[in-house]
Amino acid sequence: MELTPGHQHEPTTHEAFSSLADLVYAADSFEETYGAICAAATKVVAGCDHASLMGRRGERFETLAWSDDIARSIDEAERRLGAGPCLDAIVDEAAQVDADLTTHATWPALAAWTVANTPVRGAAGFRLVIDGRKVGALNFFSDTAGALSGAAANQAAVFTAFAAVTFLAAHEHHEARNLRLALDSNREIGKAVGLLMALHKVDDDTAFELLRKTSQDLNLKLAEVAREVVGYHRPQGGPTDT
Repeated sequence: MELTPGHQHEPTTHEAFSSLADLVYAADSFEETYGAICAAATKVVAGCDHASLMGRRGERFETLAWSDDIARSIDEAERRLGAGPCLDAIVDEAAQVDADLTTHATWPALAAWTVANTPVRGAAGFRLVIDGRKVGALNFFSDTAGALSGAAANQAAVFTAFAAVTFLAAHEHHEARNLRLALDSNREIGKAVGLLMALHKVDDDTAFELLRKTSQDLNLKLAEVAREVVGYHRPQGGPTDT
């Protein structure tokens, strides 16, 4: 099931959360997972019309995903101005909510820019913590002043907690997939080394160096060269590995 609205009905909160969990394991990259989180935020959190995900790498902040160009542009302004809900949520750790940017704004410069350049009238930021580390924050934006307060703010907090679990699941899924690929590659490299040792009557170090030198000369990954060597010397019509 996709996170976009269907022909029959808007997805329920349960459906949106379930869909997001499915997308984590279907995604081919972290970027797809981050995008799914932002898309789901606009379906799950009442009053949220736009969402973005800002990450922290050392002292540098960057927007990792956004639901639309409005969310991305506000994130860019937030970083440029050096103040806003996402930055404060990451640095100060507490949830940051300004449900009405048109009155007594918590971030005056960002509020003025946002009101002048976008339809957004409310913003909130919640930090993401993975294994005790602050890795970023989720930004929720509303086109309706006052919408991101009370129950909606609570929903945003719960959703952010779910997103943190999703981050961890995506990371573990990615690591498991990389491990499988590494094991497959190592197996092919081992076979290729064995073949070269037998064919050229050399030791394993010499055979491996021959593979490595060939990969450099051809500008190919070592595993790809190994796969070609094994495939070339496999008997025609013989069994293949699965």
